[in-house]
Amino acid sequence: MHEYVVLDVFTRVPLQGNPLAVFPHGDGIDAELMQRAARELSLSETVFLQSGDGGTDARLRIFTPSDELPFAGHPTLGSAFLVGQRTGRTELSLATGAGVVEVRLTREGEEIVYGEMEQPPPRIRPFAAVPELLRSLGVKRSELPITAYRNGPLHIFVALADPAAVAELVPDMNALATLGPLGVAVFALAGDHVITRNFAPGRGVPEDAATGSAAGPLALHLARHSLIEWGQEIEIHQGVEMGRPSLLRARVEGTPDRVERVVVGGGAVIVAEGRYRLS
Repeated sequence: MHEYVVLDVFTRVPLQGNPLAVFPHGDGIDAELMQRAARELSLSETVFLQSGDGGTDARLRIFTPSDELPFAGHPTLGSAFLVGQRTGRTELSLATGAGVVEVRLTREGEEIVYGEMEQPPPRIRPFAAVPELLRSLGVKRSELPITAYRNGPLHIFVALADPAAVAELVPDMNALATLGPLGVAVFALAGDHVITRNFAPGRGVPEDAATGSAAGPLALHLARHSLIEWGQEIEIHQGVEMGRPSLLRARVEGTPDRVERVVVGGGAVIVAEGRYRLS
């Protein structure tokens, strides 16, 4: 029997945000069994924590229901909350398949109330299948150029003119899945914040309630197109259409010629603890 914990991430309210399962004692569990467990739990991601190497506090193995990810946002932040709670530390180094992620936690008394992670700077590249993507989403065009960003997962961003258009989307999930294991973030500016929805049926996640790995690239996308200032923090609202409202904060420091830091933050709350028979 293996201990596991369920957290809701990018929220401080139970049953909101993005749920995450974490197995705190993942040493000795083989990858095939991890994948089967993630498929059975059927959350957008499941994490198995393994021992750090001396320079890190833990290593994360992150699985969707269909595959392993080198990095993902809400699993990293949620895992940091759990490790911080159990160790009392507020500055953590977590090893992922995309490199070491530094996380700083904020406490109020004994409670961790906020965390910020410094994400790997995304690699930017063109995206060729724009007509197929727009048809799959049922939209005519994007208000900004459609570009691919990879910081572990691959994210594609489609800008719409207003938040109502984002809320009304009914994508063709089968068609989106044929584009491969990528996440498609459709967003619109709404005054002082951003409304977004993220679809990843090719990774076994039709819609995600809060996509931390996409939040940093989204801030970079907006800065590159002069819709926000470099270093400006944005609020990202996601998950409302799923009944799981989430709040993410992101900022990108640097210049158009050099990205220096990509920082994404939010809250998390433990909602369940138990034991799971894996073998």
